[in-house]
Amino acid sequence: MSARPLVLIVSPGDETSRSYCLEQVAAAYDVVLLTGTEPSWEKPHIIDHVVAELHDDTDLLAAARALATRHDLAGVVTWDEWHLVATARLARALGLPANSVEVMRACRNKAIARALFARHGVPSATSMKARTLLEAGRAAATLGFPVVIKPAAFAGAIGVIRVDGPEELPAAFEFASAGASRSREDTGVLVEEYLDGPEVSVECVTHRGVTTAVAVNRKQLGPAPYFDQIVHTVDATDPLLAQITPAAAAAVKALGITTGVQHVELRLVDGRPRLIEVNARVAGDMIGHLVRLATGIDLPKAAADLACGRAPDITPTRSGAAGIRMLYPDASGTLTARHITQPFAAHTPWLRQVRWIREIGDRLVLPPEGDLFTARAGFYIVTGRNTTEVNERLNTAADEITVTTQADR
Repeated sequence: MSARPLVLIVSPGDETSRSYCLEQVAAAYDVVLLTGTEPSWEKPHIIDHVVAELHDDTDLLAAARALATRHDLAGVVTWDEWHLVATARLARALGLPANSVEVMRACRNKAIARALFARHGVPSATSMKARTLLEAGRAAATLGFPVVIKPAAFAGAIGVIRVDGPEELPAAFEFASAGASRSREDTGVLVEEYLDGPEVSVECVTHRGVTTAVAVNRKQLGPAPYFDQIVHTVDATDPLLAQITPAAAAAVKALGITTGVQHVELRLVDGRPRLIEVNARVAGDMIGHLVRLATGIDLPKAAADLACGRAPDITPTRSGAAGIRMLYPDASGTLTARHITQPFAAHTPWLRQVRWIREIGDRLVLPPEGDLFTARAGFYIVTGRNTTEVNERLNTAADEITVTTQADR
């Protein structure tokens, strides 16, 4: 029998973007899995699993109880946005440490979060709910253009669009409503004040109600009016971290979060932080991996530690920088070519990873018809001494990578 504590992970995600999370947790814990499909790539990292219908609360709880009868569970954790509420519910049913279900609902619902930010004096965006196009028009007129229209409870910038004038409202409201219709929690739409400034995120760790910001992630977005995230860079010595930490910590506290890892998104408006949202889990887009490359801090393990009621070690052991660029085609169509210059790839040590997620012959679809799940062909990761060097290297590598599509006839 292993002497290591045992953690239950709900929905490990896909191998491409989440395998590092499972690997890092399994290095310190024995892992059992609740998953929607039979494990494949996960098998070397787990000791047991149950396949369940992850969106059926009854089935999920029954599967968790089955694992709990076979194993002495120390905690339960997920990094899957869609299962945050269900995982909190499981933790409560099994008597394991976690934030409350109500807190997780607040994190998942942007309208509730905005109300809590306002109540606690956290600088955010003015927001109004709109059930119809007419209500959206009234809200936009009240807030003043430009505005942002978005689903109240979704993720990945799906259905999020900037609107610069009333003539754009009908198509934008339809776009946001289509995104909102995919939510299992709230199909409502929000009209919000547009925060004009660079977008960043703060990667936070909260233990017993005390939040520590461990890294800041600077973002580059794709073409307006959409908000697809194209580039992320993390620098261990970024001076922006100290400036925006108080706002991030205040947002976490306003939502009632007392434990866990958070990905807090903000915009800097006239140099001052304004909250977008708090995601109560390890960030997507490999950002947690960038944090480890730049600082040595292991966010997935910290999440597991906290889920098991332990104080995580978030002491930096490195001081560098790392970045990722998502690979998008110039236009929607069938993927006809995807490659990197091999001599460059073979002789460039700072190019840490190139990963293709779509095959030749696949159709790539950009917004507004598509989203990040249909548009991205792959990604690559680089490291460097600081943000400037990482950005230079991201640009250098971009010149060696080809993504070509053939437009539909």
